Amino acid sequence: MRLIKGKLHARTRTKINLRNTSRIKMRFPVCGRPLAILLLIPNLIFGQKWMGEVIGGVSTYNGDLTQQAVLLQRFKPAYGFNLRYNSGDIFDFRVGLMFARVGADDKDAKRPDLQSRNLNFTTNIQELSACIEFKLLDPDVFLQYPYLFAGLAMFHFNPFTHDNEGKKTFLRPLSTEGEGLSDFPERKNYSLYQFCIPFGAGFKFKTTDTWDLSFELGYRFLLTDYLDDVSKTYVSLEILNLRKGPKASELAYRKVGVPFAEEGFPRGNSKVRDYYFFTGLKFAFNLSAK
Repeated sequence: MRLIKGKLHARTRTKINLRNTSRIKMRFPVCGRPLAILLLIPNLIFGQKWMGEVIGGVSTYNGDLTQQAVLLQRFKPAYGFNLRYNSGDIFDFRVGLMFARVGADDKDAKRPDLQSRNLNFTTNIQELSACIEFKLLDPDVFLQYPYLFAGLAMFHFNPFTHDNEGKKTFLRPLSTEGEGLSDFPERKNYSLYQFCIPFGAGFKFKTTDTWDLSFELGYRFLLTDYLDDVSKTYVSLEILNLRKGPKASELAYRKVGVPFAEEGFPRGNSKVRDYYFFTGLKFAFNLSAK
């Protein structure tokens, strides 16, 4: 190494052979690039702000078998899991699974006519959702802040009750309001898989980049009115007995000691859709690589 006119000059001792480098390039054409991509995948996934969420709380329902918006007897356990992506902006994105049970019973009604109707149901719910969270305050400034969310979900349900002998019986196969029967062509059988629109609000307590805690209340607007297997009017018990058997007529009309004379009279209210909601705590932990 020597100094030439104030400039530092380094003499290269090793000559580069272009033909050799081209051979080196072509030596691993198949396995080299895929290996590099595989090595990059963890950085692409876990290098971002991915959070896992565990949810625990309660669920309830409002519909044809409820007259009060909130009743403690109707609250049942619910839990779920989310994968959330923190965009670094005011919007976050998440996908999740929720598991819950909802139900209601006319015996809890205040009106005597609804008590005498004597209907009840229970159903388990499995829900797959995709939602966007909107932060109402800047999370870089505030450690606690409210947020809103909305999205789209698909859920599965299957309402059941217990017959007069106490045996668990699923209601959809019985067509208690004539759904799916040729005698009532305007009443289509309802699907046990339905779409719904989840929306709600929450409040987040952010402690560190490692974990945070949220309280959330989320409603589900349903596109079906048969979550409780009750929607429209009574149909002929003779037709039900003929088409679906005596169990169908037994569970379609459950008034005790009152002869059936209500064909065509309201059994439910088809103008008001059913809905269910979750409320509870979410514990989130960082899945990003250190």
